[in-house]
Amino acid sequence: MSTTVPAPGPYRVTPARVLRSEWHKLWTLRSTWITLVATSVLTVAMGTGVSAAYDGGEEQLDTVVLVLLGMQFAQINLGVLGILATAGEYSTGQIRATMTAVPRRLPVLWSKAAVLAAVAFPLTLWTNLLTFPLAQSFLSGTDKAASLGDDGILRALVGNAAGLALLTVLALGIGALARSVPIATGAFIGLVMIVPEVLAMLPYEIVDDAVRYFPGTALQTLTTAAPLPGAVSWGAALLAMVLWAAAALALAAVSLRRRDV
Repeated sequence: MSTTVPAPGPYRVTPARVLRSEWHKLWTLRSTWITLVATSVLTVAMGTGVSAAYDGGEEQLDTVVLVLLGMQFAQINLGVLGILATAGEYSTGQIRATMTAVPRRLPVLWSKAAVLAAVAFPLTLWTNLLTFPLAQSFLSGTDKAASLGDDGILRALVGNAAGLALLTVLALGIGALARSVPIATGAFIGLVMIVPEVLAMLPYEIVDDAVRYFPGTALQTLTTAAPLPGAVSWGAALLAMVLWAAAALALAAVSLRRRDV
């Protein structure tokens, strides 16, 4: 007697299909296009505008940090994009359909993180490589004049892009934990921009040491061409960003497995 093994169904859930689904889902949202375009435009516009108006007197400000001052907006824009990728689905109820299609749940989280990182990194890197020469055309002859071949310049431009991509993944994890866009946005802004400033006011050395590894401070370190006095190394800052993003995803994974949709 022969036993016939049924062929796998045409709609079997695979990591590649989940990844493709999340990629398609991200690009069909109008908010994705608006956020990404706004991020690039604001970074380029602010970098060239500040550079055109620069007349010296900021010796302590790193050249790359000056050119990429628009990253303040990029942090918020990309953070909101990451939050919408997870918390936004809870607010619309679409998460039920997503988890019904992928009952194991966790592949959805990993796919969302991979897709966002794959979008955020090249976007910000391309924007940085466009902004820097444009800004430098106005900074020629000043103390902030530099070229891509100078020590630390390219590393800082790439580091900024990597840091912003990891910040986007961190925001995604926060969104998955909070399951609310307003709450997740408040928590993200507080962690990146407010908490480090508050902690820096405390007169404790151990607190100062900890603040150097917070996401916002680590991103600042990654964006500098010349090492900042008292800052951690470039590699330590990148590792800190990786660990923050990994911790947010790990907590989100635990929450996703234990809580109902």
